[in-house]
Amino acid sequence: MVEVRLNAWVRGHVQGVGFRWWTRSRALELGLVGSASNLRDGRVEVVAEGSREACERLLDALRSGETPGRVDTVVERWSEPRGGLTTFIER
Repeated sequence: MVEVRLNAWVRGHVQGVGFRWWTRSRALELGLVGSASNLRDGRVEVVAEGSREACERLLDALRSGETPGRVDTVVERWSEPRGGLTTFIER
């Protein structure tokens, strides 16, 4: 299994609508570790580590149209996992 790190920046109406909680729930269902954090510019940054397949499924969920609020765009970056994460948290 190939382990990866996904950084995703989600733009739209995604703060104050349960988006980070929803993202955390999906990530935990997929066995991922990481975080979902509000950014000052109104975006949410999602950091997830785990299998490439699980990260791709999370990315698909972020783009599915089934999230709380409204997602306009998702920008992604893939890299090597850094490790040191034990669960998925909201920040």
